[in-house]
Amino acid sequence: MNTPRPIGILGGMGPEATVLMMQRIISFTPAARDQDHIQLLVDSNPQVPSRIDHLIRRTGPDPAPVLAGMAQQLEAMGARALVMPCNTAHFYAPAITAACGIPLISMIEAVPDAIKASGLPVRRVGILASPAVRMTGIYDAPARSRGLAPLYCADEDEVLDLIQTIKAEGVTDASRHRLVLLAAGLQAEGAECLVTACTEFSLLFDGLEADVPAFDALNETCRAVVGFAMQDLRTG
Repeated sequence: MNTPRPIGILGGMGPEATVLMMQRIISFTPAARDQDHIQLLVDSNPQVPSRIDHLIRRTGPDPAPVLAGMAQQLEAMGARALVMPCNTAHFYAPAITAACGIPLISMIEAVPDAIKASGLPVRRVGILASPAVRMTGIYDAPARSRGLAPLYCADEDEVLDLIQTIKAEGVTDASRHRLVLLAAGLQAEGAECLVTACTEFSLLFDGLEADVPAFDALNETCRAVVGFAMQDLRTG
């Protein structure tokens, strides 16, 4: 019997986002019974060094060696591809893919792919993400190669504080309201669609109020995971 390809999750960044990714993969999988679902090999490691400390504050250790080691372990367990529930951690994607022989299903590719596939006549994309995403430019080349122009929040201190608040307090009405205000600021700057490109913000995506179309990076990545995992079943 053919079965979906196993997927390895480089998790713990953060723990709630890892669980949300698992839930979304399950919900997007066309399954009639347990055996139709995708085997998920999960390393939920909250001890991965802080991406914010390393990239923004320049005070913390490099997360790349830890992520590379996790990738190797997941490959050894049988994963056929990897995925990460953290946008900022995609800065370390080259180190991850160099350490193993399986692909990383990339958020920074899945999101612009989904925007273009939607057929929406948009160019300016408002990115709700950690300041590290803007600083490293990880979304810029994938977006521009598809004719999209990324816009980032002007108030980066508020963005970073909101991310840290969600990590500490979870989802609250106050955090939802703060994200809506950040989204409104991007719309005022000319964003024709929005992307929640921080997995803490993915926790709030269902309550995001906006006057323009919105995409969630975690959602689109999970759809790409399902497509990869089921590929042999669809073409075989």
